[in-house]
Amino acid sequence: MADTMQFDLVSPERRLASMQVQAVLVPGADGDLTAMADHAPLITTLRPGMLRVESGAGHQEYLVTGGFAEIGDGLSVLAEQALLRADVTQDIFDTLAADAKAAHDAAKSSGGDIDATFKRVADIEAVGTELGMTTR
Repeated sequence: MADTMQFDLVSPERRLASMQVQAVLVPGADGDLTAMADHAPLITTLRPGMLRVESGAGHQEYLVTGGFAEIGDGLSVLAEQALLRADVTQDIFDTLAADAKAAHDAAKSSGGDIDATFKRVADIEAVGTELGMTTR
């Protein structure tokens, strides 16, 4: 198929996707980007967000909580955690939000990176809003 590239999405637990795609919207730490065939080589860190994939099979969305994306001959995403959007439940979202808040509280009490942990909390809450979920 013309104008496609190889896309692989893996987390520590499993491989979630390996397919030819037309485009992938990546939630980069420095801003969203769209990877397509013949994209310039790039490595970026991920922020919590929705990774959107456009392929001949249709559109898929995955929640990623962080990790790295490498664009070369294709796109490889190594996610801290990744879930198919349809698999994200309120309980899973609550756990992600609680973990982010706990990390922020720990950073405040230990002199850690308060700004980074606050941003993570905000990013998780934004994903929840997009998914129609709120923290309890």
